[in-house]
Amino acid sequence: MKPVHYLTLLFLVLCAHQVAAQEGPIFKKGEKSPNVHHVGNVWLQELNAPDSVFAYGTSVAIFDKGARLDWHVHPGGQILIITEGVGYYQEKGKAKQIVRRGEVVKCQPGVEHWHGATPESGVTYIATSPSQKGKTIWLHKVSNQEYTGNK
Repeated sequence: MKPVHYLTLLFLVLCAHQVAAQEGPIFKKGEKSPNVHHVGNVWLQELNAPDSVFAYGTSVAIFDKGARLDWHVHPGGQILIITEGVGYYQEKGKAKQIVRRGEVVKCQPGVEHWHGATPESGVTYIATSPSQKGKTIWLHKVSNQEYTGNK
C-alpha cells in the first residue's frame, strides 16, 4: 500500500474514533447507589461538593429504566438538567410531567416531589442544590399507582 493510502486510512480511523468518543457519555457512570431512597438501579457521581465559596453541590445521576427516587424535599431547592433519555417529574398534588433531554426542571424549595426514569427509558441528569439550607429530606416511596398512573 502506498504511503498516501496509509495516511488516508489513518485519518479515517482517527475521525471515526473521534465521532464515537463524542457520542458516548459526558461523565463516568459513578457509584451504584444503595436502594435506600429509591427503586431500581441509580448511579451517582458528585462533580462538585459544596464549599465555602460555592455553596451548592453538583452531581450526575443515571437511572435505569423504571428507577425512581422516593418522594422528597430540598430545603434550598434543586435544578435538574436532563442530559439523556426520558423521565418523570411530579410535585405533590400536581400531574406527573414527562421530561426529556435538553429540558431543565426547577424543584422549588420545600416542595414535595419525586423524579426518575420511565418504564421504557432510562434518564440521566445533572443536579445542583444549594447546601446552606440543609440536605434532602426523604419521605415515602412512590406508589406503583403514582408511577404508572393506573388506578
